[in-house]
This record gives sequence, structure tokens and C-alpha cells, in this order.
Amino acid sequence: MPTDSPSPYVRFLKKLLLFTAILGAIALVIKYFATGIRLTPALPFLFCFFIATTLLSYYYLERATRQRFARFVNIFLLSILLKLLVYAGVLAAYAFLNREDTVPFIFAFFILYICYTVFESAGILVLTRRNDPPAGR
Repeated sequence: MPTDSPSPYVRFLKKLLLFTAILGAIALVIKYFATGIRLTPALPFLFCFFIATTLLSYYYLERATRQRFARFVNIFLLSILLKLLVYAGVLAAYAFLNREDTVPFIFAFFILYICYTVFESAGILVLTRRNDPPAGR
């Protein structure tokens, strides 16, 4: 009997888009109601960047949960390393090219990094718990 439930990836994508919309609404509130706080003009691009990296990482990790646990751990650690290298490159490049916007950009990047890392970790935790083998295997 076929089921019409969406794949874990599609469910994660929907949750991620809702999460991003909430973060975007918070950013708009800060922009229009918090005086003295300067937001980087690159913020919309940061949202797109974090959505893309989170989705890509989740995709590979979701596929790895179907394989051996050691393979999942290797892919998990590799994804963390690659993301940190990409993040460091983006931070360095932006800071070098836009010196006047460096502090607001780094602050926004750091806040989004924390938010999306916690969100992705929660999604991976749910995914790995769902795919746990039964006891005794």
C-alpha cells in the first residue's frame, strides 16, 4: 500500500523554510524598530547561503543514515569540516571586499551560523533516532 507522506528531506525543507521565514521576520522587526542596530545589506544573501549549505549537508547526511554507522560518522565530520572551511572563506572574502560592512556582516553571520547549526543538528538527531536499528542487532 503506497503512502503519500513526504520524504524526510521534503519535511526538513518545509521546516527549514518556515524557520528562515521566522528569522527573516525577526530581522525585519530589528531593522525597523531597533534603533542603533545596523544590519548588513547582505543579510538576504546570508539567508540564501545558509539555506543552501544546510540543505546540502542534510541531503548527504540523510543518505548516509541508510548506510553503516561508521560511514555516517565520517560523512558527518567531513560535512562539518567542509562547511567551516567554506564559512571561513566567505567571511574572509566579504571582510576583504567590504571593509565598511565587516562588523555587521560578521555579527549577522555568527548569529545565523548558530541558529542554522542548532536547527540542522535537531533535524539530524531526529533522523538518526528514526533510523536506529532495533535492539539486539
